[in-house]
Amino acid sequence: MTPEELRDAIAGNPTTGNPTEGNPTEGTAIDTVVVAFTDHYGRTMGKRFDADFFLDSIEAGTHACDYLLTVDMEMEPVEGYQYANWERGYGDFHLVPDLATLRPCGWAPGSAIVLCDVVDDAAHENVPVAPRSILHAQLAKAAEAGFTAKAASELEFFLYRDTYRDAHAKGYTDLTSSGWYNEDYHLLQSARVEDYVGAARRALRDSEIPVENSKGEAAVGQHELNVRYADALVMADRHVVLKQGMKELAEQQGVAVTFMAKPHEDQSGSSCHIHLSLWSGTDADATNAFAGDDGPSDTFRWFLGGWMRHTQDLMVCYAPTVNSYKRYQSQSWAPTKIAWSTDNRTAGFRIVGSGPSLRIECRIPGADVTPYLAYAAAIASGLDGIANRIEPPAEFSGDAYTSDAIPSVPTTLDAALDRFTASADARRLLGDTVVEHYGHFLATERDAFAAAVTDWERRRYFERI
Repeated sequence: MTPEELRDAIAGNPTTGNPTEGNPTEGTAIDTVVVAFTDHYGRTMGKRFDADFFLDSIEAGTHACDYLLTVDMEMEPVEGYQYANWERGYGDFHLVPDLATLRPCGWAPGSAIVLCDVVDDAAHENVPVAPRSILHAQLAKAAEAGFTAKAASELEFFLYRDTYRDAHAKGYTDLTSSGWYNEDYHLLQSARVEDYVGAARRALRDSEIPVENSKGEAAVGQHELNVRYADALVMADRHVVLKQGMKELAEQQGVAVTFMAKPHEDQSGSSCHIHLSLWSGTDADATNAFAGDDGPSDTFRWFLGGWMRHTQDLMVCYAPTVNSYKRYQSQSWAPTKIAWSTDNRTAGFRIVGSGPSLRIECRIPGADVTPYLAYAAAIASGLDGIANRIEPPAEFSGDAYTSDAIPSVPTTLDAALDRFTASADARRLLGDTVVEHYGHFLATERDAFAAAVTDWERRRYFERI
């Protein structure tokens, strides 16, 4: 959607949409524009604008309090950040809409959404610790090296027949799952959730996000919804809008979805498999740089080598919460080892496709990932591999879960955080400012969990200790 199309839509004469497919936004005047950005958790923050006012003030953007890049999950400002703190008075940063992201909200007739870059007014540059800024920086390095990155997120989620408010009142226990058996690829069971998942596919399509498919996944009430690959920034933006739209749609339908990495100890976790490839050339004649004349290219091999070499140092970018690490269990479909293999789902890095479709699928990230950070870490690692001609280990064959000959992923946030903050490579690839800022953010999350008394502790110790 362009500003001109938005102006038409404000007047009730939208030029986008397909009324023959029942697009709920067709013919609906847009009166609201959601101006959004993501915080460290990947949550969308921002404001809702009157659509006419948005068009009148589009060049100026808007402002928000810089404490939003220093808060915890409960929106409490956390001390100890250099970027923003009480001593500096918690001023504003500038939200600059990226009009290429302007799109109707297919789940909310009458609304559009636009994503923003977070800009420091005084420095006239992107705030370096904002998630989208971090990806921008790595994409600029890729461009300097003559590449563009294309990516896709495979997002999994659990669906429940409770409202979010009811789930909260229950303490997120004893929820009513949308299914009652493992429904991986089951068309009958997935038909039972078409009221929500089908509506989500259509809402995303109507939000100018091209949907490929949805399917049941390998746990009770678990599903996956895939959208078409794109340039890495475009895909990260689609990922963000997808989660926001699906949560709002769930709210409307009186159901709940979660993108937690591991909501149930006795079920498989939810992943965000990342598919990534580098391309060279202009849009008209771009070619997959991973594909050589006789198979995978040197670029592919070195990119894979760099990505694997730096996985442990940058693990917090793929697994950002305490819960993330509970997903890594043997034979759980979540990888536990840093190995690569062709079409082998036990390896952390699975090579799929051929020719123009050749790509690396990293199976390590969970559904709780912030896409800008995960993509940035992957691209930074791979570019370093190309620059330094880092060779990957030999291709692994067999069950990676049972091999003691290959390195493991970190198994706790504490271990991953210690490695991240101590890593010279992490600082070289992402910068000291980013490492120190996110190191403090993640330490706050880790410490909050360490201080919490859990339901497991009460069940185990309340009476019997």
